[in-house]
Amino acid sequence: MYLKSLSLQNFRNYENSEFNFSKDTTFIVGPNTAGKTNIIEAIYLLSNGKSFRGEKDAQMVRFGEELGRIKANLGNLPAGPLRRIEASRQETMEVVLTTGEVGSKKTPFKKFLINGVSKRRLDFVGNFYTVLFSPLDLEIIIGSPSLRRNLMDTVLEQADLDYRIAISEYEKGLRQRNSLLDLTRKTGERDLKQFDYWDNVLIKNGQVITAKREAFIAFVNSERKEIFDFAVVYDRSTISYERLLQYQQEELYAGVTLVGPHRDDINFQMYDNERQTTHNIKLFGSRGQQRLTILQLKLLELSFVEKGKKERPTLLLDDIFSELDESHIKHVIDMVSKQQTIITTTHKEFIPSKIIKEAEVIDLPRRQGGT
Repeated sequence: MYLKSLSLQNFRNYENSEFNFSKDTTFIVGPNTAGKTNIIEAIYLLSNGKSFRGEKDAQMVRFGEELGRIKANLGNLPAGPLRRIEASRQETMEVVLTTGEVGSKKTPFKKFLINGVSKRRLDFVGNFYTVLFSPLDLEIIIGSPSLRRNLMDTVLEQADLDYRIAISEYEKGLRQRNSLLDLTRKTGERDLKQFDYWDNVLIKNGQVITAKREAFIAFVNSERKEIFDFAVVYDRSTISYERLLQYQQEELYAGVTLVGPHRDDINFQMYDNERQTTHNIKLFGSRGQQRLTILQLKLLELSFVEKGKKERPTLLLDDIFSELDESHIKHVIDMVSKQQTIITTTHKEFIPSKIIKEAEVIDLPRRQGGT
């Protein structure tokens, strides 16, 4: 599927706006505060069901409003002899966000719809695929482990229904088990039956999560890397009855579950000139090498989703011209024609002349409160 049009109602700085996109390349051009990243965020929300900014859903609703809406028209462009026939198929995807005071609802909620039919996030995600590269991604290597776990989750949730189910069940089980630990710490009484139930939930789904993450990392390590060569090392936190028993006392003191995929981490290793030894890019890599690692990783994400879903994701490039030098921008531009690509930039002059001729360009005026 590719994005044909996007309608924003009371989303971030947009009161009521609509944008049309090329099935090939679209540039969103505008000064800082114009709202370029807000459009990228809305598109990302349609594919992942959540924002990449990590903020509360209610904060995406335009200030002073109670309800925001994102709606997209998607087209289908399969490869092969049926392309013309099936290209006419269309689909609408919609996300409704509230601040809480809407009708009988007193707390913020989020609603997902496909062709007007309400869906769970579990069924909504996986209908439209995107891969995002933004300045925020540069923190993945040097930031907290949660950023690196989110990276794996974002890719695998889109590409794999079994992973979406497992991570959803695992997170629910983790909340329940942590509540039990907190209660046990306060009362001194341990409900063995309840712990046994939620232990089973975590172990069963945790094993699925670990296996899927291992497969993704193996794919990344085995693929050819044209921009920057690196290896990913999986620092897994295995969950089992034995490990839960081993950390039982420490968990009571902490009041939280101390083992499992929610404690996983990955690190990125670069090779020396002879490709004999590796060095942690977080500790020994330059800022430039860290940027190239993430860029290369994003291109591998495209291949991973395409391999699993037989469909090339839409590539979202947010303000990359300010983050990469000319030689590496060329690598990105070479990738542009391989899928639908949506790129934000502050100046048209940054766009290579050979691709702007055939690209769609959305010009945004300066606005207050946008990014």
